[in-house]
Amino acid sequence: MIGSIIGDIVGSVFEHRNIKITDFKLFNFGARFTDDTVLTVAIADAILNEIPYEIALRRWGQNYPGKGYGNKFDNWLYAEDPQPYNSWGNGSAMRVSPVGFAFNSLEKVLEEAKKTAEVTHDHPEGIKGAQAVAAAIFLARTGSSKAEIKAYIEDEFNYDLSRTVEEIRPGYKFDISCQGSVPGAIICFLESEDYESCIRLSISIGGDSDTIACIAGGIAQAYYKFIAPELIDTAIIKLTDEMIGILEEFEKEFFN
Repeated sequence: MIGSIIGDIVGSVFEHRNIKITDFKLFNFGARFTDDTVLTVAIADAILNEIPYEIALRRWGQNYPGKGYGNKFDNWLYAEDPQPYNSWGNGSAMRVSPVGFAFNSLEKVLEEAKKTAEVTHDHPEGIKGAQAVAAAIFLARTGSSKAEIKAYIEDEFNYDLSRTVEEIRPGYKFDISCQGSVPGAIICFLESEDYESCIRLSISIGGDSDTIACIAGGIAQAYYKFIAPELIDTAIIKLTDEMIGILEEFEKEFFN
């Protein structure tokens, strides 16, 4: 899941800026982890330690306040009786990458992705976005080609992946919906040549940059299976010891 975390950190300073280019410094001054990283780590913690997703998300969210959570999610974090709120936002997709890495059948990946989403994002589009991202990661890490991943996501989730990044880029604006951001993130992965180019393409379309890069970065890690060590090292020093502990435990359990 370091691929998702790097994407979040790199994208954190580009949100709303719409730079529309791929030639930029990856780790700019002020680059930091946001809610995308916090909640991705929460899902990993839940899987590792068999904690209900709702409890892990609330624990991590409360321990890391003010990281860019949406208003409804922030209210959910502190509610006495937290209930899902029919969200179709991309928060369900940005946090799901550990599921794609941890489970060993596509059916189980889809089931668990749904569970991670529906504690908050129980709208069909919110669930679909999480499932599509988790499925893409599972297929990527288990040897599917880009053509096979594209075909599966289009057939199963009815996302239009026929556009190119150049076609998306000019008119793309900030969009927090799963249906408005997940397909674009997947397209950025499909057009990439390696992990770094995936992150650069993701930032270049503009909009919700940290989340687009977080989603695409998880898929790219699963597919390319290599991230330059200097990118990992730069990202790791921006995390807390608690986060690093979960990351290391997760990698030991599911990557070795």
